[in-house]
Amino acid sequence: MDFLIALGTSVAYAYSIVVLFFPSWLPVRVAERDVYFEVSAVIIAFVLLGRYMEEIIKKKSSAAVRRLLDLKPAKAHVIREGHEVEIPAESIMVSERVVVRPGEKIPTDGTVTEGQSSVDESMLTGESMPVDKALGAKVIGGTLNRSGAFTFQATKIGADTALAQIIKMVEDAQASSAQVQRLADRVTGYFVPAVVGVALLAIVGWTLAGHFPQGVLAFIAVLIISCPCALGVATPAALMVGVGKGADSGILIRGGEVLERAEKLSTVVFDKTGTITRGEPTVTDIVPLGRHQEADLLALAAAVESGSEHPLGQAIVRAAQHRRLPILKASHIQALSGMGIQGEVDARRAWLGNRRMLALQGGAIETAEAMLAGLEADGKTAMLVGSGQDLLGIVAVADTVKPEASQAIALLKARGIGVVLLSGDNTRTAQAIGRQVGIDRVIAEVMPDDKVKTIQRLQAEGEVVAMVGDGVNDAPALAAADIGIAIGSGSDVAKETGSIILIRDDVRDVAASIELSRATMRKIKQNLFWAFFYNTIGIPIAALGLLNPIVAAAAMSLSSLSVVANSAMLKRVRLSGHEEVMT
Repeated sequence: MDFLIALGTSVAYAYSIVVLFFPSWLPVRVAERDVYFEVSAVIIAFVLLGRYMEEIIKKKSSAAVRRLLDLKPAKAHVIREGHEVEIPAESIMVSERVVVRPGEKIPTDGTVTEGQSSVDESMLTGESMPVDKALGAKVIGGTLNRSGAFTFQATKIGADTALAQIIKMVEDAQASSAQVQRLADRVTGYFVPAVVGVALLAIVGWTLAGHFPQGVLAFIAVLIISCPCALGVATPAALMVGVGKGADSGILIRGGEVLERAEKLSTVVFDKTGTITRGEPTVTDIVPLGRHQEADLLALAAAVESGSEHPLGQAIVRAAQHRRLPILKASHIQALSGMGIQGEVDARRAWLGNRRMLALQGGAIETAEAMLAGLEADGKTAMLVGSGQDLLGIVAVADTVKPEASQAIALLKARGIGVVLLSGDNTRTAQAIGRQVGIDRVIAEVMPDDKVKTIQRLQAEGEVVAMVGDGVNDAPALAAADIGIAIGSGSDVAKETGSIILIRDDVRDVAASIELSRATMRKIKQNLFWAFFYNTIGIPIAALGLLNPIVAAAAMSLSSLSVVANSAMLKRVRLSGHEEVMT
């Protein structure tokens, strides 16, 4: 690109030298022997001014990496030999205990060992609400401690921290090139020789017409106006802003090719557990029968399940603890395979289970059958709770749907993208979840190994497929899809195989990532169109002698600036689930 500018200004300068010192060499009248030193100087000045303004806009547009770098605190307080000492943050060692006070940034990744607090993780995850941290909670380096003081044990340092990995991923993505950019580079490879040829034809034509000085100006103008600077920055500028916008929103995109594939997505496949649902059972319904109260029913069920390691039993205990109910001590606990569990609570036999358990106790279910069937039809695990032969009520447990899941599915459908739900659960449960969130196509009872086959089958049907999962058991499916989207990654960024990594545990970011990809690709195409259009119009005008080289230089600089400024507008794109507008 610089070759055309260098050639044009050199010709203008060399021609002026010849006119000034060796006029007899030129086949023109003395009156036409003008010099063009100012042309060379002004062209170079315009080019440098344009480059300077480009860098200013680029610097503002690529602020994401700088903001991430600024999150690193310079100092840290650690416990060494029983005393608290201040050290440079980069000197922290793995397993060292680090003290963080209110208002301080957390210097590295770790696990809380003492105290509790709320931490502002918005600068990394985009999550506006502070996150409570207590004993055993993970903290991420670069986040801000809001309220209490706590001590944590460093688990990752240096390049292994989540912040360092995010910075590297953003830098790599911004430095990457999309396929459309490589096409533009190939076009440029042929474009430059063609421009030189047109410039030579212009000077020859004007000379044959008896206007050699005009031919020199036309030659210079063609070279300057044709400089494909705008073409060269069209893709990188948009990529830089788009990837940076994603990082600010907790959406990490691995490169330009990912954006291109994401723009063409036709189907998004969701793994159910941990993606559409919360990933852990929760008590959803407490249905007391007769004169019994909800609290008494839940407390009795929790007493029977208090020592259980089964996820459903633990969900019941958590629900009772959340309500601060007294959980009585149970004895003679007995798990009955395929039926439930029973024991003695407060000198009476209590039990929890299914219809077979009720039959074993000698009770009747007629009064509760309709309720039980209704809960099961909704995909919930409904458990009967009783004492002796008496049926006291029903407690239902389910892996509950995330509150934003329905909105996320609606957003995808509104953009013309098909949605599929994959689940290892039975068909009834999976279809119930699908109905709740608005997914019509549900594939149930899928083993982990079969997820890849499902993705491949959709691809064979001509679909461009994205797989969305939490990365627990769906890494092969994420890798097999055209786009793998790992959701709720938090501090485990390096472990993810996804092409797009969503740091927030918010399924709406799936739609946001596709919106961002499409917006970025639109900007790239707009930039390339205007770059080609500018050259297509400018070259003939310059060759006909209708464009002064100085004006050509100004136009060339403005074209590059317009491309960079157009890319910077990506910062103002509104993404679903992100109310703020970047400025």
